Amino acid sequence: MAEHIRTYPRFLAAALRSMVSGSAGYYAWLAALSIVILGGVWGYSQQIGTGLAVTGMTDQVSWGIYIANFTFLVGVAAAAVMMVIPGYLYDIKAVKGGVLIGEMVAIGAIVMCLLFVVVDLGRPDRMWHLIPGIGRFHFPISMLSWDVLVLNGYLLLNLHIPGYTLYQRYLGRSLEPKFYMPFVYLSVAWAISIHTVTAFLYNGLVGRPFWNTAILAPRFIASAFTAGPAFIILVLHVVRRFTDFDVKEEMIRFLRMVVLVCGVINLFLLGSDVFTEFYSDSAHGVSARYLYFGLEGYNALVGWIWCSITMNIAAILMLLTRRFEERGIVLENLPLVLLIVAIWIEKGMGLIVPGFIPTPLSEVFEYQPSVIETLVSLAIWAFGLLVMTLLIKFATDVEGGRVSASKRF
Repeated sequence: MAEHIRTYPRFLAAALRSMVSGSAGYYAWLAALSIVILGGVWGYSQQIGTGLAVTGMTDQVSWGIYIANFTFLVGVAAAAVMMVIPGYLYDIKAVKGGVLIGEMVAIGAIVMCLLFVVVDLGRPDRMWHLIPGIGRFHFPISMLSWDVLVLNGYLLLNLHIPGYTLYQRYLGRSLEPKFYMPFVYLSVAWAISIHTVTAFLYNGLVGRPFWNTAILAPRFIASAFTAGPAFIILVLHVVRRFTDFDVKEEMIRFLRMVVLVCGVINLFLLGSDVFTEFYSDSAHGVSARYLYFGLEGYNALVGWIWCSITMNIAAILMLLTRRFEERGIVLENLPLVLLIVAIWIEKGMGLIVPGFIPTPLSEVFEYQPSVIETLVSLAIWAFGLLVMTLLIKFATDVEGGRVSASKRF
């Protein structure tokens, strides 16, 4: 214990020095992210001063781009498990080396999730109600209380596992399985649970029939394991380009296969949902008609959802042909970018907003994000990318042997 009291501060100080040192390009990237964050801080100050009236949300459509981003990013965070399972449970060396990067992405994604929840609150000063033992947590009755627990629990798990790994490697010691393997097993189940509970949060709102479908949770998992690994692959390409971290080609090929398989499953589940909504032609299909074809002259989401479907299908066909893998880094990653954008639309504008339209009084109130919402959303994304960048920078320095207890950084 006495040794850890001495070495922990040194470890943290080394982490801080590593994060704030780098090339001119590295500083330019951090500066660009900081500028976007400052723009969002200004936007959020306007929202705090005026209230949610500065957003595009209304009493009728009370969730918008904030919750859309939250839902998408929960899936990105959960996707880290697709590297943990083969890397730790099956000890596949080619994948195991990249688990650290996947967990850093998960940490950044969870931080963004929590921030999107905060900015969506009209009165963030009342967040203490969500703290167990202090506020009215309504556990285990409220699905929201479950969501708070699983998200924060998953964040702690993803802080512990890579934190312990980097600390031991900083000291030059081997890893002791008893200190991290139980948490690895727990994180596998926890990763599935965070997106399942998020789906149940929508399922539980019986007044919103658009979300009352039994395949919503499977759709969430399939889309998460499509967009999440696609995002991780893009990060791995950046890491391989700008660092000496050993990103093996087998790792990227494995993740591309995960993206392809889960992308096909996601399309199948989407098609099953669409068939049910339109073939039955029940009153519950009104929201789906509004989304896909418009309703009573209102069609703000029609372009969004059809762009999403087009990009989804095009990306899957590109991955199936595999011809784009041999034509440069841009074309190789084009289907991944298309899938990320397509699923962001599908789980955002294509899921959250139509759930409120029409209202229980059969009124149609269309939603478009305001400039303030856009600035705040971009700032949270920038902050999440900043967190990922700093953590990955330190991890690659430790893995590359540039930061250790035996040498002065």
